[in-house]
Amino acid sequence: MGAVSAVEAVLGGETVEPTLHPEMRRFVDDVTEIVRRGGGEEVVTTRVASRLDELLRSPEVLDPRCTKPHADNYVLYPVWVAPDGAFSVAAAVWNVGQVTPIHDHGTWGVIGIYGGVEHEVRYERTRASGVGALTQLSERDIRAGQVIVCCTSDHDIHRVSCGSHVPCVGIHVYGADIGKMPRHVYDPATGNMRTFVSAWTPLDAAPENAG
Repeated sequence: MGAVSAVEAVLGGETVEPTLHPEMRRFVDDVTEIVRRGGGEEVVTTRVASRLDELLRSPEVLDPRCTKPHADNYVLYPVWVAPDGAFSVAAAVWNVGQVTPIHDHGTWGVIGIYGGVEHEVRYERTRASGVGALTQLSERDIRAGQVIVCCTSDHDIHRVSCGSHVPCVGIHVYGADIGKMPRHVYDPATGNMRTFVSAWTPLDAAPENAG
């Protein structure tokens, strides 16, 4: 299944498809091989992070339609979804002032900042702070050109916001079809969680003049 067909299958075949830059096409091919080879999450995320660092050195590798923020909430555009759901590449966009709920992913993830600044706060659930309650672990800014391993299956709760005066755009690689995967959001006061799915944002839903 080709690049267009993979995303078309995810979105039901009724939306505009992203155009893959040649360097993004090579990146997808390389990540496909990295995931196929396996070796555990630490090995896979290290290799994906190294390859994403290379990708970010190439200008304009994202379809411009995948960089448009939405006025009401952050958006997640599907750049590529493996036909077997083994991994996905997303363009995540936060407008100025936008913030996610505290959430997890349920799989590994690697992100690289394409533009702007992503502000991340990490948490853990510990008995010491009460049953199910959350403890803040760390806080950091991730700037354009930087690549991090954002999550593994056992270290996976954070909140993300736009930390710049321009929209934040990130290229996110996850070890599953992140637009279909059930995940959790957490109440910051109690740590109680509920299940959600962060559905893909179709390109034709992107406002043409949003920044």
